[in-house]
Amino acid sequence: MSNLLTLIIVVCAGAAVALQPSINARLAQKAGLLESACISFAVGTLGLGIALLISGKTNVRGLHETAWWEWTGGILGAFFVSATILAVPKIGTAATMAVAIAAQLLTALVLDHFGLFGFGGMQIDLKRSLGAALLIIGAWIIVRH
Repeated sequence: MSNLLTLIIVVCAGAAVALQPSINARLAQKAGLLESACISFAVGTLGLGIALLISGKTNVRGLHETAWWEWTGGILGAFFVSATILAVPKIGTAATMAVAIAAQLLTALVLDHFGLFGFGGMQIDLKRSLGAALLIIGAWIIVRH
């Protein structure tokens, strides 16, 4: 896959992440917070299952070699979805996403800096620190209106 196609997919994923909390918050008005999070994950699981069947590619051979914590990504995703369902009606989609993105970037910088989970190893330098500071300032401006 080319870098351009990868970037296009990530841009679409970013737009989807911005849409998801508002859609889920609307559903929560009718079904409740945790119920809407469960529905979101059930529909997502169904969609992934269909994509897996269509692709014809499965690879589960290495699952028995995984560490316990490698199974926790879904719990983190459930927490994120539930937190954004809670936040969007209170502070709006833009403020919710601004704070979430700033927190994601700061966490990612730490993960990369220390090479945690076996990825990254990219040191936090002045340019990266400046970029993070600008993102935090941007999030603060969005939250403050």
